[in-house]
Amino acid sequence: MSTAAQIYSDNMTNSPEVDLVAVGLNATDTLIQIDHFPDPGSKVEYSSAQNLPGGKAATTAVACAEWGLKTRYVGKLGNDAAAALHKQCFADSKVDAKLIYVDGAASPQSLILVDAEGERTVLCQRDERLTLSPHELEREWITSARVLHTDGRDTEAATLAAEWAHEAGIPVVADLDEIYPDVDKLLVQIDYLIVSRDFPTRYTGLTNLPSALKEIQLRFGSKLAAATLGAEGVLAWDGRELMHVPAFKVPARDTTGAGDVFHAGFIYGLLKAWPLHRQLEYACAAAALNCMAIGARGIQSIEQIEELMAAGTRHAAARYS
Repeated sequence: MSTAAQIYSDNMTNSPEVDLVAVGLNATDTLIQIDHFPDPGSKVEYSSAQNLPGGKAATTAVACAEWGLKTRYVGKLGNDAAAALHKQCFADSKVDAKLIYVDGAASPQSLILVDAEGERTVLCQRDERLTLSPHELEREWITSARVLHTDGRDTEAATLAAEWAHEAGIPVVADLDEIYPDVDKLLVQIDYLIVSRDFPTRYTGLTNLPSALKEIQLRFGSKLAAATLGAEGVLAWDGRELMHVPAFKVPARDTTGAGDVFHAGFIYGLLKAWPLHRQLEYACAAAALNCMAIGARGIQSIEQIEELMAAGTRHAAARYS
């Protein structure tokens, strides 16, 4: 390990069993609210700006913890004020944080423009020194969990973690939105692949989304290949059935973090051994409610999620074939 890196852990001497370990991105989000996305060369006033914790894997771990699961997060930060914010947020949510600090590096930062409809546009900055390396992982962090979740950003480390998980009989869930170098080596280790809308068609070169999902599931042997579709919900293929679950209608303020909370909802249902359709419905409801708050972590209670599932209205179901 680099001499500039140091590990902070809530449990330095051991890694107690947890329900979920999430390996991947964290970020400090600066949420900037605007009426509309600016035209090139224009000047636009903004109504407010807030600094809030975010990041794909980190938010998924926090959401599951808020719902009563024991969770662990593994990631890398600079040794700065943003890192202190993350550390405090993990402590507040009772997430077992395995944080690797790098002196002189700035923690990941996202500038997020949120328009009047709640749609967000993200500008990211991440110091390459914060790439999580395989040698910085401890096997016990992974194998003492019931589920591994990764966003695949640090692909080599994610792949090693997934290999360890499979050797221990632990299912692996992945949230991918980019085709990272050597991502094939990770994809073969994924049991439940839930990606962004355009990932399957970009990856396979097929223009039809159902066909692309089927191709990925067949090629890599995952139990599930699915794509989140924003207001259209989620489309999933389990090798036998193509399942579309429409999204719930809510007054959206900010879509930041919706996908991260969707994955948390799916993992929650997976650990509860729910049928797939209920897992996806819970995930859709959790993601929708998250959009009613500003920031990535507008996480609502299990009771509120189940109430929306029972009585909420949905967007129209799309036709896929």
